[in-house]
Amino acid sequence: MSIFSMFSKKNPSSLAYKRNMAQMISNKRIKYVGEKINGVEEVIGKGGSISVRDDEIIVFASADVLLRTKIADMNASELLSKDGVIITAPDLERGGEVRTIVIYYVYYR
Repeated sequence: MSIFSMFSKKNPSSLAYKRNMAQMISNKRIKYVGEKINGVEEVIGKGGSISVRDDEIIVFASADVLLRTKIADMNASELLSKDGVIITAPDLERGGEVRTIVIYYVYYR
């Protein structure tokens, strides 16, 4: 393992980090998804999942695709509670509009 590959997984802008994050959040069940619209966080979807297909990440909830983006273009970080993830990315479903959504996972005991 080279020193560069060791640090690239900790650099949020590296492709290795983004791919690792995509694999970590894929197949998670979604409780609900929120987005800040006009300064107010609104729930935009409930019940769904996060999938990885080819080089894209797809957030599916409320029988709709809420976000579809290339893994290389997304910025994702887990919530401190580990109950969810924040994704900022250009949405291919909306013509490349950059969106920030907060996804909360279903919690199992």
